[in-house]
Amino acid sequence: MIRDYLKGIQHIGIPTRHFEETKAFYEKLGFEAVHEPDPEKVGQRIMFLQLQDLVLEFYEDEETRRDGAINHIAMDCSDIEAAYEEAGKLGLRIVSKGIEALPCWKNGIRFFIFEGPNGERLEIDQKL
Repeated sequence: MIRDYLKGIQHIGIPTRHFEETKAFYEKLGFEAVHEPDPEKVGQRIMFLQLQDLVLEFYEDEETRRDGAINHIAMDCSDIEAAYEEAGKLGLRIVSKGIEALPCWKNGIRFFIFEGPNGERLEIDQKL
């Protein structure tokens, strides 16, 4: 079952047009910047801020153009290949290009995204 590979929420992704203001606001609340990958490598500006077990991902996204919208909820995964296979068996509507990769965190991540029945985007991530 897919739940055998999921370990809990990894982060919540929120687009912003006000990157520095967003960072300053959440730092006032006690969040700490824990990762900001090189925009040249990932194709956009991204930052991860953490407060205890809650991690928020903020990113500049010209297409979304809507501040405050939750774009996705990401779940941490122990085996991305097995989770992807299970997602296929469940007939989930995959909206990513299969399993994708980004050079985030120390060794990169692999992930895939699918939609729920209300159009919500769920992302399964494995940190490498």
